[in-house]
Amino acid sequence: MTGHNTKWRVVRFLKLVLLGLLLILLILLFVGAVRTFTLEVNAGLQLAQWEKTANISAHISKQERAVLLANFKEAIRIPTVSFSGSEQNTSALREFDQLLRKVFPTVFSSSLVKHEVVAHYSHLFTVLGTEPELVPYMLLAHIDVVPANEADGWEAPPFSAKELNGFIYGRGTIDNKQSVMGILQALEYLLQRGYVPQRGFYIGLGHDEEVSGINGAVNIVKLLKSRGVKLQYVLDEGLAVLDGIINGLKGPAALIGVSEKGSATVKLSVSMKPGHSSLPPRESSIGILAAAVTRLEEYPMPRLFGYGPERATFEHLAHKFDLPLRFIMSNLWLFTPLLSRVMERRPAMNAFVRTTTAVTMFNAGVKVNVLPSHAEAMVNLRIHSAQTLQEVVELIESTIADERVKIELVSGFDPLPISSYTEQSFGFQIIKKTLLDMFPQLTVAPGICVGNTDSRHYTDLTKDIYRFAPTWFKPGDTERFHGINERMSPKNYEELVAFYFQLFQNCDIRNLPTPHESQHEL
Repeated sequence: MTGHNTKWRVVRFLKLVLLGLLLILLILLFVGAVRTFTLEVNAGLQLAQWEKTANISAHISKQERAVLLANFKEAIRIPTVSFSGSEQNTSALREFDQLLRKVFPTVFSSSLVKHEVVAHYSHLFTVLGTEPELVPYMLLAHIDVVPANEADGWEAPPFSAKELNGFIYGRGTIDNKQSVMGILQALEYLLQRGYVPQRGFYIGLGHDEEVSGINGAVNIVKLLKSRGVKLQYVLDEGLAVLDGIINGLKGPAALIGVSEKGSATVKLSVSMKPGHSSLPPRESSIGILAAAVTRLEEYPMPRLFGYGPERATFEHLAHKFDLPLRFIMSNLWLFTPLLSRVMERRPAMNAFVRTTTAVTMFNAGVKVNVLPSHAEAMVNLRIHSAQTLQEVVELIESTIADERVKIELVSGFDPLPISSYTEQSFGFQIIKKTLLDMFPQLTVAPGICVGNTDSRHYTDLTKDIYRFAPTWFKPGDTERFHGINERMSPKNYEELVAFYFQLFQNCDIRNLPTPHESQHEL
């Protein structure tokens, strides 16, 4: 009888456990369903009553259109290449200076604009506002480009600015002369139309961003700091409008970079006594180093998806996915482990999941029959927002776990601070409003830059640095960035000019409006 009671109690306990689990599952499904059909992050300002500014029409005449495209093409033809930190095409940089002065005469002659050359080839423009109590902002772009060789397979010469199949081809069309010329072209047109800004602003054009901005951006920042300048926000290059690139997303999305991954370059080296290949040891310097490299590739850095701004990216986009993806994206609090495992299988998405590890150089040996005394490899890492440079170096050491391998940090820096993107974030919301006014079909979301810009040098001047230009990327276009056949359509360049034209004016508001309540009015 006692055994029967015990068995009954066990059965009843198991039933209660199952009922409890079922209840928890039902609650999770209910919460998930509610979030799925109600989550639309940061949408309250779209219906809010924005402060009116005296907007000048962004209409571009046929004649102006021809001129702005001619100016853009002329900029692309000047090969302002940065080969290394110590080797740049300085004659091209001087030629570019003359081009700017020629095609933007109003900017260079206006009493509202102060122009300074910094570090010989960079440019700083100070534009005065009528209300000095309003904190100024700053737009950044860079003049230099990476090398390009026509023999690599370009459809048009990389410095020809040739129009082909509806696109202008050339190095710098999307990185980053479209912003250099677009910003100044917009300001030129506004000044010609009598524009006087309420909120002052700065424009910084660096000449060595592709080699870290150590002379251009760093010296512009030093100059501004010496004058006690503080900025409302900074807008630089970075992310773009992605059309058809995010699988399952309905419509294009504009991702505004709110941070950048950190970076580290680490040298691994092994030294042994040299010898003849006829008497090899059990392990050579190359073999030891190869084993260390293999361990780094076999044991990648930990998954950290959800601990940085990448989670907010998907939550902002969630309402533009169909089921079941919408359910997953709306409930990353539940599905983050699953999603991160799926994402890490694709190299392009793996960069959002963790600190990436790339072995980029391997050097050893001088002769086929001589055992090398020294072997070394270079490893480049892009550090996730949830890690630090020091943590990454320590993980490399523990993963390799071989005292014979010397690990040396050559250079590196921590991930950049995450800029704000709430409904109270002035810069983010101004950029978002400007975009949605021009392209109502867009979904706007914060994003993370997996590469680096020279805007990282501006962190002492503002807490909010955004990385975005309204360059449209369709499938296949991301490979053109630093690759072959870099190009931009004339229409897209005109859109860039119009974007900056509107952005300048939108920044003249004193305060952001109160968010519209996200509820139905009776």
